[in-house]
Amino acid sequence: MTRTLNRNLAAQPTTIFTIMSELARQHDAINLGQGFPDTEGPQDMVRVAADALLDNRNQYAPLTGLPELRQAVADASLRFQGITVSPDSEVVVTSGATEALAAAFLALIEPGDEVVLMEPLYDTYLPVIRQLGGIPRLVRLEAPDWALPLKALEDAFSSRTKAIVLNSPMNPTGKVFSTEELDFIASLVRRHDTYAICDEVYEHLAFGAPHVSLMTRDGMRDRCLRIGSAGKSFSLTGWKVGYVTAAPALTAVVSKAHQNLVFATPPNLQRAVAFGLNKDSAYFTELARDMDKKRLILSSGLERAGFRVLPCQGSYFVMADITPFTQDGPQSGMDDVAFSRLLTQQARVTTIPASAFYDPNGQTPPPRNLIRFAFCKREEVLLEAVARIEAWKNNRA
Repeated sequence: MTRTLNRNLAAQPTTIFTIMSELARQHDAINLGQGFPDTEGPQDMVRVAADALLDNRNQYAPLTGLPELRQAVADASLRFQGITVSPDSEVVVTSGATEALAAAFLALIEPGDEVVLMEPLYDTYLPVIRQLGGIPRLVRLEAPDWALPLKALEDAFSSRTKAIVLNSPMNPTGKVFSTEELDFIASLVRRHDTYAICDEVYEHLAFGAPHVSLMTRDGMRDRCLRIGSAGKSFSLTGWKVGYVTAAPALTAVVSKAHQNLVFATPPNLQRAVAFGLNKDSAYFTELARDMDKKRLILSSGLERAGFRVLPCQGSYFVMADITPFTQDGPQSGMDDVAFSRLLTQQARVTTIPASAFYDPNGQTPPPRNLIRFAFCKREEVLLEAVARIEAWKNNRA
């Protein structure tokens, strides 16, 4: 072959998630790297989805989603965030939140537009933005508290800024942005007459602080594209059902992007997600309480093993500092990638090196002392993972 392929895509390496998962299989390790639960979601939702396959409504769903799901998304927005939403003109159902993000980026970004993002970040953002010709402007949050660097964020905005991407609760840090931080971000969005893509897939998994949507802040109602995920809210990540909530002028263009990407999402899953979103609020409270209990099991176990565990207010993930292991002894000088491989090979517990969540082409090197653990697993699995790590620590030469 002599013709070149898409250079941006061809140049992307095999993801660290694939590499670490394969290593986990090779060593029969407990995989706390990828963020998906190891239990099924609510069985009543699964039954609704299964029954819906037999009701003779299996052709294309409407482009923007089934009316009952769009209504359920609107009702949930009002119930949990106090946001009044028109189900007919302000909701687009997508095939997962990743497609929702892609459709939102497509709707906004033209070549040369600048997009403000905060590191560490979800690894899908940068490739899609760059593929569209957008220019990322990265602002780095620093461990251990991940406080918003106000001056750096302000300096990242310019007349060329088209949007900011805000992920709260944040993957991989577990940070939940405070109302003071949200109001500062909102002031910059208004000042520069731009938009905010709000990745809120973990909206129902906040425990250390309440999740507040940027869309609720002054002047943000018509500037935000709010993205939600049924997979995260119901532990059904394989269903790939997401939704975008935004003003009609924005959803009109998002729906055109969605039409060209996927067009429609399986109707039986949409009906089941509508059923789930209409669950009593006690379900969502218990979901967060259960995940917080798992966070505490893993965090306390990692601390006993010698890690410095960073604060976590939400999401599926907790970050840990490996410095106590790499200051001296057999792991001296090891970076996060080498340490993660070693932990998989020797302790048989797999994690993700946090440097994977930074721009590999950035001007400032990423930190090399942090790793990310997923705690969205059964309690007995987390306890076994901790036991393996403690045994490995005790047996180190």
